[in-house]
Formats: sequence, C-alpha cells, structure tokens
Amino acid sequence: MAVLSNDELINALEKALPEIAEEHAEGAISWTPSDWIPWDLGRNFAFLGGDDYVPSDSTLPETAAAGLQALLLTKDNLPSFHRVLAMHFPAFSDWRQLVGVWTAEDNRHSIVLRDYLVVTRAVDPVEAENRRRIHVVAGWRQSPEAIENLGPMDVLALLAVHENQCVTFIEKLLGYVDDENLTQILTKIQTDDAVQAATFQAFLMAGVVADQEATVLAVDKALAGIEHIGSDIADFDAQRDFISDFEDVSTDAAIAAKLASELKLESLQELSAEAESARARILAKAAGH
Repeated sequence: MAVLSNDELINALEKALPEIAEEHAEGAISWTPSDWIPWDLGRNFAFLGGDDYVPSDSTLPETAAAGLQALLLTKDNLPSFHRVLAMHFPAFSDWRQLVGVWTAEDNRHSIVLRDYLVVTRAVDPVEAENRRRIHVVAGWRQSPEAIENLGPMDVLALLAVHENQCVTFIEKLLGYVDDENLTQILTKIQTDDAVQAATFQAFLMAGVVADQEATVLAVDKALAGIEHIGSDIADFDAQRDFISDFEDVSTDAAIAAKLASELKLESLQELSAEAESARARILAKAAGH
C-alpha cells in the first residue's frame, strides 16, 4: 500500500528534480538532425517534376527497413507519451526540466529518421505518411481505461522501461545497417535514449526513498505490461516478422535486472505483502522466468 498520496509523492520527487536535471544535462549530447542527412542524395518527387518512389529505389535490407519503420512510428507517438508524462508532471511548472527537455530531445529522433528515409528513398514516403497518421491518431494509452490507474511512479516506470527498450532495439537494428550516415544517426538516438533511461531511473531511485511501496509496485506493473516496439502498429505483420527477435524474454529480463540493480531491490526492507510479491515477480523476470 502506498505511503504517500500522489501530490505528496510528486512534492517529494520535486526535491530531487534540480540534481537529476543537472545530471541529465551533463550526460546529454548536443546534435542537430539536419547535420546527419545526406541531402545530396535527395531528388524531387513527381509533384515537383521529379520521379515518385519505386521499390527499386530502396537499398536497405528488409530487416533494417522494418526496424527503422517500427522505431520511427514509436518516436512519432511522442505526443501521446508527452501527455501521459504531463498528467502528473505538468510542463508549465518546474517539471519542464523533465517533461520539456525530454520532449525536445526525443522529438529530434523522428525528425532525423524521417528525413533520412525520405531523402534516401529507403521506404515509400506516401505509405510511411499514411502509417504515421494512423499510428499517431491511435496513440499510446489514449483512452480513459489506459490511464485511470496510472500514478506518478507508474508513469516514470513506464518511461524508464520504454527508453531501455529503445536502447536495446537500436542495438539490434545496428546489426543490419551498413550505411555510415545511418549508423551515426542511430548511435546518436541510442545515446539520447540511454541518457533518458538513466534520468527516469534516477527518479525511480528517488521514489524508493520517498515511497518504496509505490515504486516497487510501479516497476512491477511496467515490466508486466511491456509492449515490444512495433507490436502496436496496424497492418504491420509482414514487417514485424523481420524484427521478431529484436525483443524477447531475454531483453525483457535484461531491463528487469537493470532496474532491480539500480533500485537495490533485494536490499529493500519492510515491504508490504503486496510489494513483496511485486519484488519477487521483478526478480523472477530478471532471472528470465
């Protein structure tokens, strides 16, 4: 059972905000999406007198193309992630140091990925745009039922898990990429995601201090509800087959083990029966069970 109310918990976390924001700023890297696009490879489409996309334009392996589309659509859903995060941490308050900075950093991921894919004609731009509209309209957790029981620690745990997933997914994707520009782009996105994961994990650690019950329950819930990248994309079955091994039980276990270690889960004392059960499930998942 949670010790603090949501408001009390947010106030407690806010005390850690300046230090965590400073640590994030020290770890973050500065880069501009436009610097990494090979603009000289681009040419007009038929609307401006050029040629429209044909499948032979793409030189990407099918696995790389599927992985990039899945990653891009995940990043396109930034508005949904922002809304869920801002439920408890409004961007018009001091929490802009988390919500605003994270949103600005993550937004450049979809910008650079789409520019690269369109300029190099790696995917059909019309199909990609149609997918984007459908996916963003559907959103992530954009229903009352999907957010009604999400407390502050639940949201932070979801984002910690999500960012760790992105790091793992990109690591797999890099194995199918042989273009140096694209490798650099993905490496920068992965670095951003790793820094962001560390930031959300820092707030979870602050949560353990403020309310270990709520934090353990939130991490358990987030891990139990992991949605692998690309799993929520409509009409994506053929592409999903190519990336089916990018995330599995072993990658889920690695994320669980990382969070358990960061939070020193095994050393927590005086947990309620509910939180003890949650800890046991986290440790079991971390062990691959």
